[in-house]
Amino acid sequence: MEIRSPKTAAEWIDYYDLRYRILRKPLFQPQGSEKNDGDSSGIHLAIYNSGKLVAITRLDQAEDFISQVRFVAVESGCKGKGYGKTIMKHAEEFSKAQGNRKMILQAREGAVKFYQSLGYKVIEKTYLLFGQIQHYKMEKRY
Repeated sequence: MEIRSPKTAAEWIDYYDLRYRILRKPLFQPQGSEKNDGDSSGIHLAIYNSGKLVAITRLDQAEDFISQVRFVAVESGCKGKGYGKTIMKHAEEFSKAQGNRKMILQAREGAVKFYQSLGYKVIEKTYLLFGQIQHYKMEKRY
């Protein structure tokens, strides 16, 4: 298993394709909705298992000493195998190495228990994504 940013044009295509298929297509959003302005400044992380992309996320600097993880996605056939936990732990370690003291995220309602199992606490109920999925602001202090 290898954790790193995508390197080649083909890897970037796969990265955004996974993000679209897992996070946007099920919500009937158009291709292109999986990208945003933060992609140019964020740290993109991906897990490759035997050369196959299995999980992704993006790490942003939200404020001084606070990072934010976004767009966490695990390939459909790879869920329940620890890839989500692994990519989150790697993002946290990267964040700590940058001098951050806290990680924040916006969790979909169905993912709250997953993040709680990693030590994140719900701060507040926030927004309804595309009018469909409730999100909760969560945080974890290091």
